[in-house]
Amino acid sequence: MAEERPGRMGPLVLLRHGQSTANADGRFTGWADVPLTPQGAHEAVEAAQLLARDGLLPDVAHTSVMHRSIQSADITLAELDRLWIPVQRTWRLNERQYGALTGRLKREVRAETGADRYHHWRRSLHGRPAPLPDDALARLRAEPRYAALRPDAVPAVESLADMTTRIAPYWVDVVVPQLRVGATVLVVAHGNSLRALVTVLDQLTEDEISRLNIPTGAPLRYDFDDALRPLARGGTYLNPDDARAKAELVATEGHSLNPSTTGSH
Repeated sequence: MAEERPGRMGPLVLLRHGQSTANADGRFTGWADVPLTPQGAHEAVEAAQLLARDGLLPDVAHTSVMHRSIQSADITLAELDRLWIPVQRTWRLNERQYGALTGRLKREVRAETGADRYHHWRRSLHGRPAPLPDDALARLRAEPRYAALRPDAVPAVESLADMTTRIAPYWVDVVVPQLRVGATVLVVAHGNSLRALVTVLDQLTEDEISRLNIPTGAPLRYDFDDALRPLARGGTYLNPDDARAKAELVATEGHSLNPSTTGSH
């Protein structure tokens, strides 16, 4: 952790993990634990290069307890020669629980359900698909990384609103105190967990939430005033042109009958 620097709020960097194997296939990933592709590992290296360029050397990092988040953080920190910093891992930063959609091809789900329902499930604040089957949920809750949690802490399905409820306490209780002492904080998580966090940071409307897409491997910087209000609403991507192009691809995932070739959730 950084030494206390009164009057200076530390910067926050949000980083969605690099492309995973499920992303490359265009599948709903959710709490399925999948690794990065070689492209995803390269995205983590490129993210580190952007952080180094802008002098954003993390003092502390946070990840989910999922392979793709952990691997992305490790690659990024190794590239920055910062593997020695404290890293905190939490299920609260896990990807959204997509329930019965987990593992399914997005293009097939969209073809079956229609564009409106597909968009509602993926992008709305309150949309929830069918829950994970009971046997799959029981196996998930029995995994060592979740076994110590209350059973209801491992959900059968989530909306984005549910995610803001589970992420907000971690933001307030863990991340904010680190920013207040001037630490540079890196959060390496997932498309929807970062959407939920941005929803909290920027107090997004439901319409803004539906249009928010977080690209893989694109560092997003936030700076704050003393009241924890973002100085620039929406933050600032370190490579805005690349982030914009990737976000547009995320927005259209599942629209083609061909497999996705970019990151997805």
